Amino acid sequence: MHDLKPVPLLIIGGGASGLFAGCLAGERGLGTLILERKHKPGRKLLMCGNGRCNLTKDIPPARMLRDMGEPMTSFLAPALNACPPAAVQSWFQRHNVPLKKMEDRRVFPRSEQASDVVHALTDALRDTGTSLCLNAPVEQVVRAEHGFLVATPHFSVPARRVLLATGGVSYPKTGSVGDGQKFAKALGHSLKPYRPGLIGFVFTHPWVDAHAGTTFEEATCRIFRNGQKLYEGQGQLDCETWGIGGAAAYNASRCAARLNLRDFELEVAAGRDTLRIPNPQTRPLKEAIVTIGGVPLNEVDPATMQSRKCPGLYFAGEVMDIDGPTGGYNLSAATAALAVASIASQKPKP
Repeated sequence: MHDLKPVPLLIIGGGASGLFAGCLAGERGLGTLILERKHKPGRKLLMCGNGRCNLTKDIPPARMLRDMGEPMTSFLAPALNACPPAAVQSWFQRHNVPLKKMEDRRVFPRSEQASDVVHALTDALRDTGTSLCLNAPVEQVVRAEHGFLVATPHFSVPARRVLLATGGVSYPKTGSVGDGQKFAKALGHSLKPYRPGLIGFVFTHPWVDAHAGTTFEEATCRIFRNGQKLYEGQGQLDCETWGIGGAAAYNASRCAARLNLRDFELEVAAGRDTLRIPNPQTRPLKEAIVTIGGVPLNEVDPATMQSRKCPGLYFAGEVMDIDGPTGGYNLSAATAALAVASIASQKPKP
């Protein structure tokens, strides 16, 4: 076992963050292995934007940071300034994914096929000789003299550095089951409790019954507590039999979750109607587009994405307590890019 040469970088998770990190690591000549628990990579990516894959939003980093709100604004500034939305777009265009921009600045592959995005990522891994191992659920990550020992049910791999890119805990069928958070905890991190980020509101109301199946292209959701307005946002609203979904509802639910609101009122203005709902429930966490909670941001160095608790351990994406509004904010691969850049800067010169 000890004769095995440690992998310079081992990435756990073959979703958006892990695949993008692997591509960038391969381009920098970092010997990299990605371990993915499922039989296909990028499974949640394939669902993103209703299968169309909203890659990013074509806005300057300062605007993206402002839209995301604290604590993300401060924490993500080094990452987003180093890898702004324009850099993500140019990477995909260089890798044969023509893009199209919508009026609201959301960016999609021109084909509107999420599979084109996954293929571009896996092709780039192939072209740089970066290894991707599927059906390899990691069971344990422990400290070792060379860095870490990463164990799966059938084999173990020594690694100098580990990048956790396992995602949140929503859509568990895609492989997001909280593994990375568990490994982080075992290596000395605390965890923030999980809450659904972007998700629909569940309530009964005659208006919902009358409009079930209707989509309003432009609606407004507001959140009030004790008569004070805490949030207002516009967007598409989907009336369902159980309540409301769509961007307007999702972004309002994110505000309620981020502020940990227990006692609030949701106001919905759609068409000519306005209704107020006291304390609506949300759909279950497993259906959330993003997860709030996970590795606390004050335990990660924002300049490098390295753990403050465990040197050599890095983070990318939703395994940390980061989330953005819906519409191209949550796939911006900035944390993955910054983690790889900081790991590459420590690479011994040949």
